[in-house]
Amino acid sequence: MEEFRIPTLGERFPEMEVKTTKGVKKLPDDYAGKWFVLFSHPADFTPVCTTEFVAFQNRKKEFEQLNCELIGLSIDQVFSHIKWVEWIKEKLGVEIEFPIIADDMGQVARQLGMIHPNKGTNTVRAVFIVDDKGIVRLIIYYPQETGRNIDEVLRVVKALQTSDKYGVATPANWPNNELVKDHVIIPPATSEQEAKERLEKAEKGEIECFDWWFCHKGL
Repeated sequence: MEEFRIPTLGERFPEMEVKTTKGVKKLPDDYAGKWFVLFSHPADFTPVCTTEFVAFQNRKKEFEQLNCELIGLSIDQVFSHIKWVEWIKEKLGVEIEFPIIADDMGQVARQLGMIHPNKGTNTVRAVFIVDDKGIVRLIIYYPQETGRNIDEVLRVVKALQTSDKYGVATPANWPNNELVKDHVIIPPATSEQEAKERLEKAEKGEIECFDWWFCHKGL
């Protein structure tokens, strides 16, 4: 069996050609200039996975507003995906509009570390967030028994894009942090002079600081 090294944060997403419910796609090239969230689920026609797909679809427009596309994946054949999507539309009234990768040979799942031997032969609930340059920005693995919080995935995309745009970091639970509310964190000073300037800016009300190394501001 071919061995793969799982991509790490900051690396380019590995190039691959995949079968999906929307035809063959090349990753990450077909999404050049766009962000995408690739998420795996253990199997079609399972309750927790169904709730996740409905939740992702219900937030699809919010992801699109962030220039971000959704891509599902499981080790199922494409006809299984198609029938499951039909069932969701017929029974639950939700049309799944994003592509689902049919990784029936499990090659993509192995390459991305989605199969964890201690959790069986199906994929765990992995999440890969890839930016508009094809770079992996976030990886999360959930066990099969725990459904994902889709709002958290959406929040992280917003946080990463905010960090990129403004050169800042985001605090815990942003934009609802207990200490700084919806403010962002200014990177720590890297010199004595910069530390002094930070405090001077705080005195002028340009930024807010708990100390020279912990400063924040609104956007």
